[in-house]
Amino acid sequence: MSGIVNRKDQHLDVILSGRGRHGRDSGLDAVRFVHEALPDLDHAKIDLGADFLGRRLKAPLLISAMTGGPKRAEAINARLAEAAQQLGIALAVGSQRAALEAGGAPGLDMALRLKAPDTPILANIGAAQLTQGFGVDAARRVLDMIAADALVVHLNPLQEACQPEGDRDWWGVGAALEALVKALGAPVVVKETGAGMSGASARRLFEMGVAAIDVAGAGGSNWATVEGERAEAEADKAHAAAFADWGIPTATAIAEVRAACPKAVVIGSGGVRDGVDAARAIRLGADMVGQATGVLAAATVSTEAVIEHFQTVIRQMRTVCFCTGSANLTALRKAPLQD
Repeated sequence: MSGIVNRKDQHLDVILSGRGRHGRDSGLDAVRFVHEALPDLDHAKIDLGADFLGRRLKAPLLISAMTGGPKRAEAINARLAEAAQQLGIALAVGSQRAALEAGGAPGLDMALRLKAPDTPILANIGAAQLTQGFGVDAARRVLDMIAADALVVHLNPLQEACQPEGDRDWWGVGAALEALVKALGAPVVVKETGAGMSGASARRLFEMGVAAIDVAGAGGSNWATVEGERAEAEADKAHAAAFADWGIPTATAIAEVRAACPKAVVIGSGGVRDGVDAARAIRLGADMVGQATGVLAAATVSTEAVIEHFQTVIRQMRTVCFCTGSANLTALRKAPLQD
């Protein structure tokens, strides 16, 4: 397990340094709202509320999964949980593979739920592990560890292909994922990790019965680049470097997934910098908006820093609504765009 812990700490250091940025833009900048010069609204009364996993949120925001070894992750997750509870938004934890391999048992991380009793909390496991002995029983264990509302299964084929010690045998992963969705008895959210989701892939997942699809498009962290940064062999570095701009930009992915799966719950993430980007994602078809790297620095400081970060994001989203004449998210989804 020490190898996994060290790897996750290296991931965190690379991301915090800014060396893991994607070579492509998210595409969200190209989405321009038509400005409403005479909004008939009270800024303070604009409703950003959203329903997610059976809970009502104050804003359609998900703190996306973050990395780091157990000690660093514990502190980060505690701050994020406290902030999510106060803000009324959702929280997804990072991969729980290390905890599983350490023999984690129900109640091990129950402190997280105690810090956020009203928050949708999402557990996390990698898709590649589903064919390596981490099946339905293991998935239920990671749910029980943190009393989670749902399970995130993350898809990271590019990262695994570029990681020197990566899991590259994905034969049967799709079938294993479908079996998990049908047998788990809890919602399963499937997310990419920074290379985006195509409409065809999303349709396949939706037909499996997944509860939500997180597009995690190109524009934020690039895990091929992250792995290249931590690689020691020059061949590994050269291999990863070719994929610096690989993937489907977030804006494109959201639009494609929404078109392919009109009834799906879509989470837009990948290079979401602020509340304006979050509003753009909603306008393109996202039901929820995820942010990870953008809040990671705050999460390493304090709960108050995380709260302050998201208060700014929420204020920015509300101002977009105000300046488009949108009283709520339903109206924002129909706000006119510039040609």
